[in-house]
Amino acid sequence: MTQAVAITHKEARRCLSCGTTENMGRKRYCSIECRQKLRQRLDMRCGLLQALNTRYATFYFSDHLIILDVLPYGDREIYSFLYPRTPGKTPGEDFSMMANILGENWWAEQRRTKQRYYAMIRVLNEAVRNRVPMQAVKPYVRQIPAVNPSSLVYLEIESSALRSGELLQIIKDAYRRQAKIHHPDAGGDAEMFLKIYNAYQELINWANNPSFIRRRGFPDKWFYIGEQNRWHQPTPLPKKG
Repeated sequence: MTQAVAITHKEARRCLSCGTTENMGRKRYCSIECRQKLRQRLDMRCGLLQALNTRYATFYFSDHLIILDVLPYGDREIYSFLYPRTPGKTPGEDFSMMANILGENWWAEQRRTKQRYYAMIRVLNEAVRNRVPMQAVKPYVRQIPAVNPSSLVYLEIESSALRSGELLQIIKDAYRRQAKIHHPDAGGDAEMFLKIYNAYQELINWANNPSFIRRRGFPDKWFYIGEQNRWHQPTPLPKKG
């Protein structure tokens, strides 16, 4: 039985565009330029995904392979295209090479049969078929509280507290603690106290009328959505807890 290729925890902490570990710290990308270069290479090959009637796709890589997982419309199998990493090349450059090969095969079959369907089947037959859940390529949706993260920082409140049934009391207690330290009457800085007060007001308003941002994606995979015909970068998702 074919097993899907997995990215290890260590690899997932590398630059999500080129894989480097140098000077990364806690960053997800080594530079904005690096991220943009990979996005450009992925977007330039969206025509191949359209030719494969792709509903969802993901792209990720290890030290030795790049992996393109494709789920066509109306299919329950995921088609995994595996391509060996080339020494000295970035994952984006290897992706372009793989996409060019697959595209040439598609066009060769289309010219031979005059049928886009048979061209699609020929290319899909070059992939490894994985009977894994659709969620492996379908980006899952999380609801993110629509609050300014700095408000939590100013009041020293953990983000997990936003799910607490005692949130209003947590906010009030946190505000009292910070006010004792930063209130001008207690020798604190007026500017800092204003930021704390504004953070308090924002969180109180949110607790009384919660709103959320819908965010979908994977923390370690670039993902493609067929109805949008575009790639999206990996999305940092909060841990459940």
